[in-house]
Amino acid sequence: MKFLLVTPPLTQLNTPYPATTVLKGFLDANGHQADQADLGIELVNVVYRRSFIEQVFDIATQHIMDLPTGLAEMIAHRGQYADTVEMVIRFLHHNDDTLAPRIANRSLLPEGPRFNQLADMEWAFGTSGIEDKARYLATLYIEDLADLIREAVDPHFDLIRYAEQIASYAPTFDEMESALLSDPSPIDKILLQLLEQHIVLSQPQVVAFSVPFPGCLYGALRCGQYLRSHYPDIKINIGGGFPNTEWRQLSDVRIFSYTDTFTLDDGELPLLRWAQYLEQQGREESPNPETILLRTYFAHPYLRLPQPSDFNQKQHPDEEASGICFDTTPSFDGLPMHLYLSLAEMTNPMHRLWSQGRWNKMMMAHGCYWHRCAFCDTSLDYIGRYKAPHASLVVDRMEQISQQTGISGFHFVDEALPPQLLREVSEEILRRHLVFSFWGNIRFEKAYTPELCYLMADAGCIAVSGGLEVASDRLLKLMDKGVTVEQTIEACRHFRQAGIMVHTYLMYGFPTETLDETYNALEVVRSMFSEGIVQSAFWHRYAMTDHSPSGMHPERFGVCRSSITPHPFCNNEIDYYRQGHDPQEPLFSYDIDAVGEGLRMATYNYMNDVGLDMPVRSWFPFDHHKGDRSKKKKHHR
Repeated sequence: MKFLLVTPPLTQLNTPYPATTVLKGFLDANGHQADQADLGIELVNVVYRRSFIEQVFDIATQHIMDLPTGLAEMIAHRGQYADTVEMVIRFLHHNDDTLAPRIANRSLLPEGPRFNQLADMEWAFGTSGIEDKARYLATLYIEDLADLIREAVDPHFDLIRYAEQIASYAPTFDEMESALLSDPSPIDKILLQLLEQHIVLSQPQVVAFSVPFPGCLYGALRCGQYLRSHYPDIKINIGGGFPNTEWRQLSDVRIFSYTDTFTLDDGELPLLRWAQYLEQQGREESPNPETILLRTYFAHPYLRLPQPSDFNQKQHPDEEASGICFDTTPSFDGLPMHLYLSLAEMTNPMHRLWSQGRWNKMMMAHGCYWHRCAFCDTSLDYIGRYKAPHASLVVDRMEQISQQTGISGFHFVDEALPPQLLREVSEEILRRHLVFSFWGNIRFEKAYTPELCYLMADAGCIAVSGGLEVASDRLLKLMDKGVTVEQTIEACRHFRQAGIMVHTYLMYGFPTETLDETYNALEVVRSMFSEGIVQSAFWHRYAMTDHSPSGMHPERFGVCRSSITPHPFCNNEIDYYRQGHDPQEPLFSYDIDAVGEGLRMATYNYMNDVGLDMPVRSWFPFDHHKGDRSKKKKHHR
């Protein structure tokens, strides 16, 4: 069976998203052929060409009265943008680093609205960080153009997502289908041309789309629509994190106008089983459709009419799937590594790791070894089923992937890297005298002693990220986080002593959290920045989800679900209200949106070494006692 594995637009621009590499390695090892394509990075590389940017300015000029003032002013510099866009992309490819001095001294590029947010450049980069400074300015330049494209050409376009707003918190398929039934935009047309090129080159029998985020769904469905119209014999599949969390209770069968199947949980076995099923059909054998449905979390509308029970029935994990992600090495063969862009979205060195550098993304262990946190989707297989390989296998895989890509840096995408496995992997790297750089997500365990942190640093660990969450011992206990504030501070201190950068995730708006607790949490964060034991942080607003302990047992957290009836399309984020209160009352007695703005403003400044001597309440000068203004909670963990 010949597969084409596709990452639709858009995920990230600096390195491949790992799903198709894992699936390709598995399918190739099991007797099938699999090509892979990252349509997102290919799309961006076509959009940022002179010919298309000139079209953008032609369209923008026709609608100049409708544009925000800053973007309208860019039209006066359209010639400069057309002249410089391709050289900026070459620079972000690392193909012309000699441009760095001219970009850095701000004599080359036109400067749009994004440049109004420039940080203190001398503080951020000093006098010798010319290339980093240039990369930051070049990123602002392409973000300005992205803003213009979104306003003038395609409202769905963004550099790291595509039509995310119509896929996030979408109880029905109506808005998505309305967009899909409209004429393709200029961006859509480029996407479909790229898909056509891959179909002609690959000649696949199955096209499987990985949709990890809401901002990838529209692109996948637009491609599925094209395949249905132009290549009706090609079978289509959609899998990944988005359907895995959102479609477990799906009952709207209109989705099958754009795909034949979708998979839940790990995709390796479902795709293998489906390939076997299609091959049996081709040999006119009699496949067993019940086996396909029951054993692989696989929904297939043509085996029998899908019913809601097909999708919301919780099955037992397939025993054969246990450890399957460790059986084969991911394959990067066929991905256009030269097209990825090394960006600098912020001056903060820790924060830049997510967008700068071509990291090899890799999973060390399957699932989370803790899997108890009340806000997390712990009932789902990708978190709840923990399994770790031997350290030697992890390092074997690192060596093999590094040989494939020519890159020695690894971003481990685990839910939480296990401390003991990290120790063993670090020892194995040092035993083999290998030179790697790596970073990933951890829990701030007491296991991270000075000795372990120095060992990890010696093996190549450069940074960690982890959840401090609400920074309140009462709330940490309520959410069963399994750590304390002091324990987290101590672990961060040990990492920094070893030279490892630290990013922490933070949360506000958790049920029963008071405004004073939020202020106290920001004070903890301020003191950690002041001491230098964290370099980067980000606040998320708590969202109750269907698959989390707080969503399954909201009464334990003083709230009630507004409805238990599933939506026909997406089901993940849950509306809820306070126990003993009217469901129409605001969730909070204070303005939660205004508080969120203050938290983000304070933390942004802390990351730039500003405002650390200010009282935390000074970041909230606005009236924050008006209740909850928001109707939809879109900040996901």
